[in-house]
Amino acid sequence: MKKTILLSLIILSITAIVACQKILPKAPPEDALLDGPVEGLSYEEQRRFLAGDVAFNDEIFTSANGLGPVFVATSCGSCHAGDGKGHPFTTLTRFGQVDSTGNKFLHLGGPQLQNRALPGYMPEQIPSGATFSNFMPPANTGLGFLELVTDADILAMADPTDVNGDGISGVPNYEYLPPFVTPFTNAIARNGKYIHRFGKKAAAYNLLQQTVNAYNQDIGITSTFQPKDVYTGLNIEPEVSDVTIHHVVFYLQTLKAPIQRDQNDADVIKGKNIFIQTGCESCHKQTLKTDISTIAPLSNKTFHPYTDLLLHDMGPGLDDGYTEGSAKTAEWRTPPLWGLGLSPNSQGGKYFLLHDGRAKSIEDAIVLHGGEAQQSKNKFIQLSTQEKNNLLKFLASL
Repeated sequence: MKKTILLSLIILSITAIVACQKILPKAPPEDALLDGPVEGLSYEEQRRFLAGDVAFNDEIFTSANGLGPVFVATSCGSCHAGDGKGHPFTTLTRFGQVDSTGNKFLHLGGPQLQNRALPGYMPEQIPSGATFSNFMPPANTGLGFLELVTDADILAMADPTDVNGDGISGVPNYEYLPPFVTPFTNAIARNGKYIHRFGKKAAAYNLLQQTVNAYNQDIGITSTFQPKDVYTGLNIEPEVSDVTIHHVVFYLQTLKAPIQRDQNDADVIKGKNIFIQTGCESCHKQTLKTDISTIAPLSNKTFHPYTDLLLHDMGPGLDDGYTEGSAKTAEWRTPPLWGLGLSPNSQGGKYFLLHDGRAKSIEDAIVLHGGEAQQSKNKFIQLSTQEKNNLLKFLASL
């Protein structure tokens, strides 16, 4: 009798497991996701990654734990759903700088507009006379790899005077370091300034600066690194701990690089060749490498981000009259293209591309290029319909 009951329970358990497997949806493939850690993290590193994941995606700020009183968002993850690109509803507005002499509106809330406020407070408005630009939040994945590209490699891709005559003259954005940032051991300084690489204008040096600025400017959260309250302009007690800041930095450093899909598809392969032939690869460099890192899975790695981390003049059509650091108003850092095809997953099923989301498709983004990219754009326009489709299919596979 007992054996019969036991056998029945086993059969029921197996039946339940099989039934659940049929009912529950399958996990999406890794190449369909932007979030997740790099492979090879140690147990302790995985714990740090998870702690950073919780702080980035799960911690919601309110007035009780430091939000605002003026702000843009209430959490890190609200602007980067699934670690992907932002949406027009989460666009950031920067204002107050028209040239390399610096921001003239810091005393009036610059460089970022905090367009939301707690009850009883007024959100900021763009001051009269200030130029401004809208910035779409970027995808987060693969940032640790980009942080580890050496200054020497970045400078090797630069061509300030267009020596080779291809119309491309990328330059780095040199800027002073904030006091809490230590330069990389292989940094190449110029007159006390260092090559910055993160952000639409490459105005942030490393992921620590990027994280500290985001807490302060996006959420109104102070830290020991940036104690100034964005509303009063006064230094106040830290509202986020150093430990949390470092966990978030580690999380951003160890997010995996996007995985290309359909790499062996014949049309995708043709599209990649067209991408190179039209000159797109002159700025969107497909292959870079990392330097030595204390995080083993990031050390001495070859990766494929499709960027040169340099500033390029994109012409009058993309000149918003606003800039950061030493960048000119028409200059933008080459955005990495990896993960491009997954952008609609975090953008409501649609594309919102370029620095401000004005391009509603990959093709729109290409034809809005100008300046140094004019020749490549013209070559794209002259392609046959099939060639264009192959190129677009390749870009959507990234």
